[in-house]
Amino acid sequence: MGTPSGTATKVHLLRHGEVYNPAKVLYGRLPDYHLSERGRAMAQRVADVVADRDIVAVVTSPLERAVETGQPIAEKLGIEPGLDEDLIEAGNSFEGLTFGVGDGALTKPRHWRLLRNPFRPSWGEPYVEIAERMRAAMERARVPAAGHEVLLVSHQLPIWTVRSAIEGRRLWHDPRKRECSLASLTTFTYRDDVVESIAYSEPAADLLPDADASFSAGA
Repeated sequence: MGTPSGTATKVHLLRHGEVYNPAKVLYGRLPDYHLSERGRAMAQRVADVVADRDIVAVVTSPLERAVETGQPIAEKLGIEPGLDEDLIEAGNSFEGLTFGVGDGALTKPRHWRLLRNPFRPSWGEPYVEIAERMRAAMERARVPAAGHEVLLVSHQLPIWTVRSAIEGRRLWHDPRKRECSLASLTTFTYRDDVVESIAYSEPAADLLPDADASFSAGA
């Protein structure tokens, strides 16, 4: 088989590292949620793993946890990181609350109206809008970096939503089945303007909360 024609460009979507959140609230877009000790170690691990990649731009969501995840990566690559508002976490009406059956927001009748349409979803930013803004951020980074690689730091729901859109899957889903762990990379390889393949990797798999007992829970 011959070599594929056209320019190959890679867009890596990196989910931020673990956040210090001892109260276990849904922090969403709230300010002042920073990486935990484990989260900083995750960011450094990713920096070490991608150090020899042809990454010419690092762009992050404006939220602290994303900026802090991108910083050591940009430093390792010798790049000044940028910000893109379109990489931000999804808007959610349950921000600041604990969320669960029996112990959180779902036990309060005043919140039930927000759950009327899980396919949109009715409690937050529509999936279609999330996918559109994420695609826009990916294009803004990809086009000037044609032939190279870019790394964008975002959040689990936006990353999974845009991946689902590009793969042609329905956007509503079971959150427990997202393939997007902390500090994971979802890599889109473009051939010219078309996504040729999508790959997933977990550079910090051994640092995930269930994998490494050397970090205390919630650190």
